[in-house]
Amino acid sequence: MTTQSNTPAGWYPDPHGAPQTLRYWDGAQWTQHTSPDQQAAAQAQQAPAQQAVPVQQAHQPAQAPHIPHQAGPDQRVQRQVQQQAGVAGGAAGGGTLFSEPVLVVNQKAKLIELTNEYKVMDQNGNQLGAVVQVGQSWFRKIVRFLYSIDQFMKIRLEIRDAYGQPVLLLTRPGKIFKSRVIVERPDGSPVGEIVQQNVFGKINFAMNVNGQQVGAIKAENWRAWNFAIVDHAGNEVARITKTWEGLAKTMFTTADNYVLQIHYQLPEPLLSLVVATALTVDTALKQDARGLG
Repeated sequence: MTTQSNTPAGWYPDPHGAPQTLRYWDGAQWTQHTSPDQQAAAQAQQAPAQQAVPVQQAHQPAQAPHIPHQAGPDQRVQRQVQQQAGVAGGAAGGGTLFSEPVLVVNQKAKLIELTNEYKVMDQNGNQLGAVVQVGQSWFRKIVRFLYSIDQFMKIRLEIRDAYGQPVLLLTRPGKIFKSRVIVERPDGSPVGEIVQQNVFGKINFAMNVNGQQVGAIKAENWRAWNFAIVDHAGNEVARITKTWEGLAKTMFTTADNYVLQIHYQLPEPLLSLVVATALTVDTALKQDARGLG
């Protein structure tokens, strides 16, 4: 390219380049660059594009579900677990009904039992769930108030988690001598059954799944207060201990309290059946003798 020495230094259009492409003459040679004005214009065009990114397109973490307020460690529950049930304080579990090694089941104290209600806590007194009787009409409550006929009536219980959502359904049909409790998932799919094996002596229950026995609940005395829970091979996997609720509650209310200790993480469906046993024992045996009749 021929240059003229009298060409003043500066920016000139590049005849061989793209539109708006410039070249610079320094008095000795041509060089192609982007002019300062073009650089500033390009930056001005990019800045609004970056600022225009909608905020809602940025990743937003999923909103955590509401967790009900839980009080701190309850000394009364700790005494119930450690002193009354003799369960040494262990490591904390996963904070759910199916991941804690110790479940404390305390029945709501009432002078007359018209609806079975239980509170389920961990070993420190933090509430993990509840158990509520469902499907009971007012007529049935009146009959229940007047007569001790619980054993002849079907009882349905919902085991609910800390959010109030059902996790297990328990149904005990009316009985004459032996109890049978049907355990189901909230969608109605079967888990298994807990079936009373005998009437006299130390009461035993079989835990059955699809007609096969997967475990048993064995009373350790004829008063049916404490139970050992074993698997199909007879190995103890958990234990239920009835705790003393006090003279006043024992004489004048219907409250029964239990501590369920699970020795190690159990497979399903055995785990669900074991969790259900802490409620089944009271429903199957204790409620029959309460009331005015």
